[in-house]
Amino acid sequence: MTPQDTTLFAPGGYRYVPGVFQYSAGVIAAPGFDLVRARFRDNLPLAEGFARIEAFLKQQGRPLTSFCACELRSPAPFDEAGFRAFNRLYVETLKRWGITDGEINPVARTNVCPEIDPPAEPSFHAFTFTVERPAERPGFVVAGSGESVEGKANYRDHTVRLGDLSPDGMREKAHYVLGEMERRLSRLGVSWTGTSAVQAYTIHDIHPFLADEVVRRGAARSGLTWHYTRPPIVDLEFEMDCRGVALEMLV
Repeated sequence: MTPQDTTLFAPGGYRYVPGVFQYSAGVIAAPGFDLVRARFRDNLPLAEGFARIEAFLKQQGRPLTSFCACELRSPAPFDEAGFRAFNRLYVETLKRWGITDGEINPVARTNVCPEIDPPAEPSFHAFTFTVERPAERPGFVVAGSGESVEGKANYRDHTVRLGDLSPDGMREKAHYVLGEMERRLSRLGVSWTGTSAVQAYTIHDIHPFLADEVVRRGAARSGLTWHYTRPPIVDLEFEMDCRGVALEMLV
């Protein structure tokens, strides 16, 4: 497969699937580039994390525009107004780095909320950047998505089985999210077979649908990492993301 309906972000060395203003739906390294993921040993508050990332990229000889994906942790799910306000704050640094104009944003993102021992403020967990290195299988990151259609006027009116935490309700939520992951993978020109990590974010039991909805469709070929967290918006209950990255590091 080849990337479909992606847009080249030449200053960063990657292509992206257009999404909503706060993040893209996924990124893949452009020819001549690859991706590296770096996870912080301890989550860092947003401002400190951005500063550390800026210093790190300069140390690596990479431009700030090479920043292409990130994973955040927030104290608790936002209401929709709070989520919009946070996103506007978040993109200000990306504007300063020359990555976004505040409306079109190529950076993929996952933002979830630990149920136990959450951070006091939104924080960085990990980030991904491009390096100049040809790759036979270019690295990619699919942004996190929950069981609601993105890009609508609100999330609540477009959420699968809103408020239904029954086993059947959770199965249908997961089915939708896995389908969205596959749609994004396809647009990047890849599939589950190219993933090096798949992550699920929920505080609810995934075992009733783990075999049928996750394993049988190939989403757990590298295992499944389950984070005991909530999606970032009130009333969303299940989120996933995935990636295919050959090199990962702790910083």
